[in-house]
Amino acid sequence: MGLPLLSLIVFTPVAGAAVLMFLRSDDAVRRTALAVTILDLALCVAMLASFDTTTHEMQFTERRLWVPALGITYALGIDGISALFVFLTALLGSICVLASWVAIDRKVKAFMVSLLSMQALMLGVFCALDLFLFYVFWEAMLIPMYLIIGVWGGEGRVYAAFKFFLYTLAGSLLFLIGVIVLYFNGGETFDILALTAQDLPFPVQSWLFFAFLIAFAVKVPMVPVHTWLPDAHVQAPTAGSIILAGVLLKMGAYGFLRFSLPMLPEASVYYSTLMLSLSALAIVYGGLLALAQDDLKKLVAYSSISHMGFVTMGIFALNLRGLQGGILQMFNHGVTTGALFLFVGLIYERTHTRSIAEYGGLMKAAPVYTAFLALFTLSSMALPGTNSFIGELLVLSGGFAANLAVGAATVLGALLGAAYLLGMYRKVALGPASVGVRFKIRDVNARELAATLPLAVFVLWVGLYPKPFLNIMDASVEHLLVQVHAKGSGQ
Repeated sequence: MGLPLLSLIVFTPVAGAAVLMFLRSDDAVRRTALAVTILDLALCVAMLASFDTTTHEMQFTERRLWVPALGITYALGIDGISALFVFLTALLGSICVLASWVAIDRKVKAFMVSLLSMQALMLGVFCALDLFLFYVFWEAMLIPMYLIIGVWGGEGRVYAAFKFFLYTLAGSLLFLIGVIVLYFNGGETFDILALTAQDLPFPVQSWLFFAFLIAFAVKVPMVPVHTWLPDAHVQAPTAGSIILAGVLLKMGAYGFLRFSLPMLPEASVYYSTLMLSLSALAIVYGGLLALAQDDLKKLVAYSSISHMGFVTMGIFALNLRGLQGGILQMFNHGVTTGALFLFVGLIYERTHTRSIAEYGGLMKAAPVYTAFLALFTLSSMALPGTNSFIGELLVLSGGFAANLAVGAATVLGALLGAAYLLGMYRKVALGPASVGVRFKIRDVNARELAATLPLAVFVLWVGLYPKPFLNIMDASVEHLLVQVHAKGSGQ
């Protein structure tokens, strides 16, 4: 296109954050932040419109020397694996601004600057083609997320923010050690594509696999390093929960796809059964934890552990259907769970309670709200016709092909999902009138509807016509599988 499109996508939010610093009115800050995120989303739409689905090669690439002495470059590019997540990040950015319009009423400028900075750093993670640059984006995004939870969160925000920061920092330090080891064993380069082409000895791959595993498992999060997630979600403001569930959790799974599988293929094949077992554990354990919750936000948070278990299972099934399903489910989870956290925030703004036991009668008090809640609940259950059904069906197919016993565990996880989600909806929307009558809850307004409709569109679009989304990733997924099985057969 003759433009540094990816740089524009990554740094438009940074430019927007700089502009916000000179604005005095909170209303002007909100409107400018929304305009910046919509512009960034438009750039991502232009990127997808020009994306070539027939090749696995990196597209829209940019390269500039950064630290020549160490071979560090400013290198950006995307393929079919990262393109959907760049778009998802921009989409959820604009929704987060809308979700915070009323909910954030103090230090609005600082909040929007943090939100836009967070968006830029997450976009950088998905676009980086230099390992050092990737690490800078990966590590720096902890800071705005820490502030969003710690400054604008609930009563236990300081504890939740510190717990989030310590868990993710510990994982990042292990990742840094892995980066250094990879640099010296991979020809002293940080070029991700060059490192992917290296054939590392199995002992080195094995060590790196577990170093990366811990770093990525914290982000996913996988059991047993998941305990930061419920605290962070419960204490975070609505926008923080949306960005946590919608994008941040995808960073760990993206790390497996970008580093573990292509760079450590022998280790990935060798330890695939372990990873499938951990995924099955997360699916069932997360479902059981969600089933026991009375706090609506905790229920959705624990459901994320279960749903991300489907993602890692699809990835480490190491077959076409599993990988397609895992990547598609990453996108679907961002849409559906982001929507559920949005709706938890909307009802909390009206009632100031998250106790499911105190809800009831919302169908009569807020029929539009409960109709959309039903759609997103059914999507989270993977009902046919919704986006999650396609993703879970592919994961189940790939999981059973890889390991029959592990695949069977996912069926139990799906049943648990139906139990806690239907139980939640019955109490909130269909139960005896309580909060809905007592607080005279208003239905969704135009701003809230504007935040909801794009998510509802993708629930139905992916559910009814997933081909465009699968086409984007197909060439890259097939190439990745060829890499893994060609090099991974040595062990």
